[in-house]
Amino acid sequence: MPLAAQSFSFVQDLVLRESAIVLGPGKEYLVESRLGPLAQADGSRDLDAWIDGVRRFPTGPAGRALVEALTTNETSFFRDVDPFTHLRDQVLPTLAKARGGSRRLRIWCGACSSGQEPYSVAMTVADSPAVAGWHTEIVGTDLSRAMLERCRTGRYSQLEVNRGLPATSLVKHFVRDGAGWQVSPALKAMARFSELNLMRPLPPMGRFDVVFLRNVLIYFDVQTKQAVLRRVADVLAPDGYLYLGAAETTLGLTGWERVPAGRSSVYRKVS
Repeated sequence: MPLAAQSFSFVQDLVLRESAIVLGPGKEYLVESRLGPLAQADGSRDLDAWIDGVRRFPTGPAGRALVEALTTNETSFFRDVDPFTHLRDQVLPTLAKARGGSRRLRIWCGACSSGQEPYSVAMTVADSPAVAGWHTEIVGTDLSRAMLERCRTGRYSQLEVNRGLPATSLVKHFVRDGAGWQVSPALKAMARFSELNLMRPLPPMGRFDVVFLRNVLIYFDVQTKQAVLRRVADVLAPDGYLYLGAAETTLGLTGWERVPAGRSSVYRKVS
């Protein structure tokens, strides 16, 4: 039986409110495919009935699970390559000169999904002579508790490491763990992970030298993009760098200037 219109409308509103993701008309199939297994796991064969239960207590565990199921967690190691090349060749040497006194770096990966991006950043830092021996803290945040648990575990399947991870990096920074691979203790020591909803005011986070917020803004309307970028600006150092996804831009949004970075771009705050 197709999903009832009122059920789809409730899901649209809840997901928009909690994650700013817009589920437009025609996404009913996505809702059915993502939420059907949750309903079955809760012992319900009727998706509309299960959604009606969520409606009565939207802030409960089922409501959280609903929102998490409809967020996108597509990622891979060194996704799009260029941002990591630019970080290695341009940004880290520049920051090394500016931060030579403290020899400390802080990098934030927002919407970090299952952790491939922050660990790719960690590998880039670890392999950079410019910041060898520095104290580097990489903070990964995400809305999904399930994804954050995967990040903290640092274990990836053969299929996952085959997606974008060079063989030399695999050998250097991972150890075999049964049929999968485990991130090395040195990389794990650089990274910490915590729950964060970009739609809400940021908790105390300190100042960051680099922020990766890639492939997130594409899901938001202009007003939400501007609000999120204002929050990012508040925690980014005046000479810091913001990386967005290849299909994202700050065009039409105030407070940022674009700097070419290979085939992609990096953004700086306008002073």
